[in-house]
Amino acid sequence: MPSHLTIEIETGVMVVTMNKPPANAIDTEFSNELYRAFKLLEDDDGLRVAILIGGENRKRIFSAGWDLKAVARGDGRDADKGFDLGPGGIGGLPEFFERTKPVIAAVNGAAVGGGFELAMSTDIIVASEEAYFSLPEMQRGFLPDGGAVQRLHRLVPYNVAMDLMLTGRKMSAQEARHWGMVRDVVPRGQILGHTLEIARNIAAGAPLVVRALRQFMRATAHLSTEAAHQISKQAWVGQSGLHHYERMLTSEDFDEGAIAFTEKRQARFKGH
Repeated sequence: MPSHLTIEIETGVMVVTMNKPPANAIDTEFSNELYRAFKLLEDDDGLRVAILIGGENRKRIFSAGWDLKAVARGDGRDADKGFDLGPGGIGGLPEFFERTKPVIAAVNGAAVGGGFELAMSTDIIVASEEAYFSLPEMQRGFLPDGGAVQRLHRLVPYNVAMDLMLTGRKMSAQEARHWGMVRDVVPRGQILGHTLEIARNIAAGAPLVVRALRQFMRATAHLSTEAAHQISKQAWVGQSGLHHYERMLTSEDFDEGAIAFTEKRQARFKGH
C-alpha cells in the first residue's frame, strides 16, 4: 500500500507530513504509519526532534481525526479491546508513553476530534492563523477518549476543557494561545519555517538532556514538588530508575557544557 506520509530529515530534525486526502482522517493503517514514524524518531540516535504537519489540501485540515467511514466498515474493531488503532493509540502518539524525544505539531488547519487529540499529545503546538480545534465526539455518540478526556484539562482550565467537550465548539488558534495550549500563531505560509526554527534550536542542544527532560517530566507530573526534588537527588546516586536522566548526569556531554563555557566556545555535544 502507498504511504500517506512524507518524511524528510535535516540535521537531527524529522519533518512528518500527513498526506491522506481529503482530510488526513485516521484509520488503523494510517495510525500504524504514524506510529512507525514516531518509533523511528525514538530509535534513531541521529534524530533529535520531529515536526508533524498536515499536507496542503483545499479543505485546509490538519487532521479530521478518526475515520468514521472506516469505523462504519468495522475498521479497528477488536473483540477483546473494543477499538484498537494499533500501538500508540490514534495517530500513533497519544499512548506512546515511553517516547523520550519531543514532537512539535504544526497545526496548519482544522484539528478535529482525533486530530486534536494527536496535536495535544505533542510537546509544543504551533498553529496557523485560521487553524481551529474541536471535539465533536459528543455529537457522534461517544467520548473523545483517544486522549482528550485524559489530557485536555491539564492543558487548559477545567471548565474550558469541559465546555469544548460538551459543546463540540470550535476553539480558534488565538483562543488556544490565550490558554497557553498553543505557543505561536503565524500565517499559514510561514508555519513550517517558523516551526523548523524551534526544532533546530532543540536539535542544537544536548541530546541526552532532551531525553532526560521528557522522561523526568512524565515520571514526576503527578508528584508534589518535594517528591520531584527527591527523584532528582536519587538520580545523582543512580537510584531514581530514570535511565536517561542518570545517563545524562554521568555523560561526557555533562562535562562538555561546562568546559565549552569556560573556553568561550560552542559546546560540541556527542550524545555520550
